[in-house]
Amino acid sequence: MLSALRLNGVLAGPRWPTSPACLHTSALLLAPVQRKGRRNGSKFSSSPKTRLAKSLKPTGKAKRLGTLEVAPRSRPSFARDKAPHEGRVPQERIPSRGRRNSEPPAPAKAVIAQQKHFAAMAHSERVERRTTAARERRGSATSPLEEEFDLSPSTSIGGLPKSFASPPLLPGLLQCLRELIGANAKPTAIQALSLKHLFKGRVSEAEWTECLLASETGSGKSIAYLLPLLQDLKRRESGDIRLIGSSRKPSSKPLNPRALVLAPTHELSRQLAGFAKKLSHVIKLRVMCASRANNPSIAKEKGTASKMKRLMETLDTGGGGEIIIPGGGRSSRPVDLLVGTPMKLLELERGRGWNWEQRARERALRINSENRLEQDAADTVDLGRKFWVDEPQMGLESVEWVVVDEADVLFDPDFQEATRTLLADIAAARGRPVPLTPLTALASAGTEETTPQISYPFNFLLTSATIPTSLSNYLSAHHPTLTRLASPRLHHLPRALVTEHASWTGGNKDADIERRIRRVWAEDALVHAKTALGGSGPVKLSKIIVFCNKRRKVEELGGFLDSRGIKCVALTGSAESRQLGSNHHLDGFLRQNSSPSPASRPAPAASSSDSAVTPHVLVTTSLLSRGLDFSPDIKHVFIVDEPRNMIDFLHRAGRTGRAGETGKVVIFGRSKGRGSGRTLDMRKRIGAVAA
Repeated sequence: MLSALRLNGVLAGPRWPTSPACLHTSALLLAPVQRKGRRNGSKFSSSPKTRLAKSLKPTGKAKRLGTLEVAPRSRPSFARDKAPHEGRVPQERIPSRGRRNSEPPAPAKAVIAQQKHFAAMAHSERVERRTTAARERRGSATSPLEEEFDLSPSTSIGGLPKSFASPPLLPGLLQCLRELIGANAKPTAIQALSLKHLFKGRVSEAEWTECLLASETGSGKSIAYLLPLLQDLKRRESGDIRLIGSSRKPSSKPLNPRALVLAPTHELSRQLAGFAKKLSHVIKLRVMCASRANNPSIAKEKGTASKMKRLMETLDTGGGGEIIIPGGGRSSRPVDLLVGTPMKLLELERGRGWNWEQRARERALRINSENRLEQDAADTVDLGRKFWVDEPQMGLESVEWVVVDEADVLFDPDFQEATRTLLADIAAARGRPVPLTPLTALASAGTEETTPQISYPFNFLLTSATIPTSLSNYLSAHHPTLTRLASPRLHHLPRALVTEHASWTGGNKDADIERRIRRVWAEDALVHAKTALGGSGPVKLSKIIVFCNKRRKVEELGGFLDSRGIKCVALTGSAESRQLGSNHHLDGFLRQNSSPSPASRPAPAASSSDSAVTPHVLVTTSLLSRGLDFSPDIKHVFIVDEPRNMIDFLHRAGRTGRAGETGKVVIFGRSKGRGSGRTLDMRKRIGAVAA
């Protein structure tokens, strides 16, 4: 009875919304969940290494020590046609007697013209005020690139050379240059800036050059830094220039280069080395590429089985994990310019396998983290198999020029350690060591007093088509005296490049890409049929580069195109063809500088125009989007995956439309449904870049 009364009292009590002690289950199920993420109207925060710098103007200490010069914008020149009435005397109009002369006298005409002029000025001022007010009301919605690009006008210094003969170029160097690019070729904006600033003679070793060359893709930055480098090396070799205080002797190692060019990939290193050889053919400088194909084939001195047995016994008895292989039998090879990746050059300088312990320890830490072990226990973990350590082959005492090509990549956190370690080794070998600050300390450095200023004892050049905010801040903090040379179209696409957006059909994306490829070739066949020689020979098909974000996507798309009768080259970082030490896996895609003129070029063979026999499509990742100069036959670039940032897009799109050639970039995306918002935002950003 008592329990029944209690139950009745509970049922007769107040309802659950007014009782704080009672909780309804539906309140948990139907309450809106607060998701973590950005707020309405906010934008994603991008990393400084993927965000383009707003301005190249020096900041901090570099504001008063560094300099910036931007080439003036070139305007198209045109000549007016001759007027049909040129040379005739104007005749006065005599008014008729029957009509009343309603024209005002001459003074009244001048007053009316002046009034119209002031009215036009007032109208333009009103339009400008309205535009400014609307821009202030919209705020950051004026341009989709305000957070990444500096849209303010830049002042430039005039007096740039208009031909390659303006500075005192060596006759042999000028001859090779004209053979490569043509006798009537004019310097681009970045090349003109290089001719103005980088051909100044040095008197002593204290006058080293620090310079940044920033220009859009396909503008000839390689010529901009190779010309002053090769000319200075030749003049020093012939004795025209003698520096005060240069009594340094080269080392006894096999290689003693006088200049280094650093590149992010082996493909770019080989192409740059080949171009430098052709440019220095007449002046006779020795250029070498530090790829796998350049390893000496000379056998190790006295590599007998008995010595090998003693070395292995030393390892087994705990004599250490390193085996120094003597290299006394290797002959010395004089080298003026050496081109390679930072890690390859470190192997030559410190010996192959110099960092085996560090790599093995990182591998052990990775295994421990996967097994959820303590990082302190990594010292007790077996580092795996032992590594052979070769003897160093390269001395750095004679290095006077260091060029960092694609500086935005080599000073990225993934490559910065190897790049800065090599630069520090060169400075130490030349007798003036510089502090090698760890990456964590670089990120936390804030004030000008605590930031170490780095001054290398050699000519230090950097070049890139994109300047991220992280690189700009690093140069302003550690290289305040750096001279920054930029073209007026930096962070923009070339003018001859056309952008086009293609929508997915909603089915198989690989099939959409195949249809687009065949559409391009159908247009080539139509153009061939309309020419005067139509039908007299095979159709010359355009070559296409397809960029993907992931290695798995490259392999899948390459297999699909092969199954559909389109022979292609699918290249990733781990492809076996990259291990051969040459660029033959890219034959037909890279530019050949020694190719004959278009008039004397033979007609394409039938087999070379067959897409099922000769590869006409290159499928790759961002591996081949940096610095490589592709053939003018590549008229189309397909971007099938959304670029991670605008830096990746600029480099991928810049593989076509180079050196004034025409090209088209096709960007695939969703026009409706899920994901169409990101596609629309990317389209706005691409439109601002192409402007």
